[in-house]
Amino acid sequence: MDWGKPLFVIAIITISMAGWVINNWIRARHGYALSDDWGRTLKREPNAERQVELLSSENERLTGQVSRLEERIAVLERIATDPAERTAREIEALRHR
Repeated sequence: MDWGKPLFVIAIITISMAGWVINNWIRARHGYALSDDWGRTLKREPNAERQVELLSSENERLTGQVSRLEERIAVLERIATDPAERTAREIEALRHR
């Protein structure tokens, strides 16, 4: 075996990376903390679940706000593009309700 061939070096690197990926996959699957490239344990954010809940609720609030703004823009576009007579009639009809 010729130790100087690049294929051998690439094989060593590939095997070590595959081992690291498999190790982290097994650790994550069983609920253990993951490790970085140097074998140090990565720490989880202590409030991660709470932050996810807060971001989810903020996302829902902003989604609702965007939909309301889209409705308002649609009304403003309709008012801007409709003829003035029709808009005046609609306003008068609303006043007489």
